[in-house]
Amino acid sequence: GKEVIIANAIIAILTIGGQQLFSFFTFSCPCHVGQNLIYGLAFLGVPALILLVVGYALNNQTWRLVTGKRSPLQKETTPNRLLHCKLICFVLCSITGRALVAPITWLAVTLINGSYYVCAMSEYVSIHYYGVDPNVTASERRRILAAFPCSQLVPPELTRARDEVILLLRYQSQVAGWLLIAVVVITVFLSYCLASCFSPLSFLHFRYWSSYVHNEQELFDEATDQHSRLYAMQHVRKFFGFVPGSENVKEIRIPSLREWQAISGLAFLKRVDEEHYDYSLLHDWALKESVNGKFLKTDEDP
Repeated sequence: GKEVIIANAIIAILTIGGQQLFSFFTFSCPCHVGQNLIYGLAFLGVPALILLVVGYALNNQTWRLVTGKRSPLQKETTPNRLLHCKLICFVLCSITGRALVAPITWLAVTLINGSYYVCAMSEYVSIHYYGVDPNVTASERRRILAAFPCSQLVPPELTRARDEVILLLRYQSQVAGWLLIAVVVITVFLSYCLASCFSPLSFLHFRYWSSYVHNEQELFDEATDQHSRLYAMQHVRKFFGFVPGSENVKEIRIPSLREWQAISGLAFLKRVDEEHYDYSLLHDWALKESVNGKFLKTDEDP
């Protein structure tokens, strides 16, 4: 929908801005044999890989897909294995498509910029682009070519050859960048076309379904927040003797040292029985302990 397009556009714009700042402040080609390729590919690939992982991590569908998959209850809720596998594949494709926006933008922008590719590939340019004595040794030729990205390291007689090599490499890099963009755009367009062709819903019905899913999720989140707040309020009331925000509180409960210790510390989700869990130490305490202890009247002097 429109929200997905807007979100992807924002991600792409932020990635472009981040790439420009990253290149300006950090990238400096070593201009040394064997190091150029590693350095250039690292700056080209590692940020893209990090952005891909972050894209997966920030997508709620990723955690919806993986959370609780080892639970013994999971098998009971997935009777149709084939349909379940198809659904997982569909969700994975959707998650991957969203996660690829930032890394592909990074790769396309860096290739169009050309600096990374020039650094990585300068020492591998063919001999007929070299422009100097072809009788020098191969190791010496690679050493000189590796220095081409750094103009201050190139002898004056090789300035013309260096300019030709840099232009060639920038041409190759920019063509690769635009080809990447073209392939991605065509792939996305064909994917949407295929998805629409195999959709069981008509165009207007699909729009209605998308709107319903969006509204249902918003309402569910609101109900989750209110329900959990009301549920937690019962446990807080039992521990302190009043509800936060209440007016005309007549008395408050003074928890004992043992009770403070019981609700303090670290705790994992604890299974109580086949249907219920304890969500916290306070939750566990409230379900086990009876209401007793010391109470203090709020209208009396302490």
